[in-house]
Amino acid sequence: MNRLAFRRNVWHLLLIPLCLVWIYPFVWMVSAAFKTPREMLIGGLSLLPDDATLENFRRAWTTAKFSTYTANTITYSIAVVVLVLLVASTAGYALARPGLPGKKVLVGLLIATMFIPHGYTIIPTFLLVNGLGLGNGLLGAALAQAGPALVVPVLLFMGFFSGIPKELEEAARMDGAGYLRTYWKVMLPLAKPVMGTVALMNFIGAWNAFFIPLVFTLGNPDLRTLGVGMYGFYGQDTTDWTGLAAAACISVIPIVVVFLFLQRTFVEGIAGAVKS
Repeated sequence: MNRLAFRRNVWHLLLIPLCLVWIYPFVWMVSAAFKTPREMLIGGLSLLPDDATLENFRRAWTTAKFSTYTANTITYSIAVVVLVLLVASTAGYALARPGLPGKKVLVGLLIATMFIPHGYTIIPTFLLVNGLGLGNGLLGAALAQAGPALVVPVLLFMGFFSGIPKELEEAARMDGAGYLRTYWKVMLPLAKPVMGTVALMNFIGAWNAFFIPLVFTLGNPDLRTLGVGMYGFYGQDTTDWTGLAAAACISVIPIVVVFLFLQRTFVEGIAGAVKS
């Protein structure tokens, strides 16, 4: 074994305890979801339940309406992804053109909006969405979620489209294609890695969102998402900790599985946009 390999193995051995500490809360959450309330409160930090039960999952899925919240979250997340992909890809394509007037100013304004907290814009956002007649609904919440989430996707699409040879667009125009057809038939299919990255980023963000879904579903609790539905386990005097753990598993595990399967697409999209 050479010296470099030895040093790498030593670092791995040192990082293993850190990894165990890092993942312990997640493993404990999964373990608590299978415990009875009594065992969870007196069992300390043990991970293996003495009497595993699925009652917590049944209570979360049916009594706490997490079956409905899961369907709402899927609908909401997909709507956010579609809106972000549509707007960010077209904006990125326009900003990638070298002759666009005021391009530097527009990009500067986009970057500046990244530093504005959501709490500062929620009132005008709510008034705007409510004025469109979409208040107290998932579509209105998706519009409010997608708007502030556009900055990074626009920059990713802009960086990717900027690196595509101009000859491809010129060839499309020689064949009679206009800007819209060139974007849809030529440029967008080439941007599949970036589309995958943007879709995954915003799907995870929408799935875990709390503040915006809370504001836009206050008048219609049946439209709550998983993040908002978690608060149903907090009572005035007590908290259903095992039910909360089961609900957290229902909320977290699907998105973790999705990310594990699509992480390669995520990395390729980021690398492609940066390289371009």
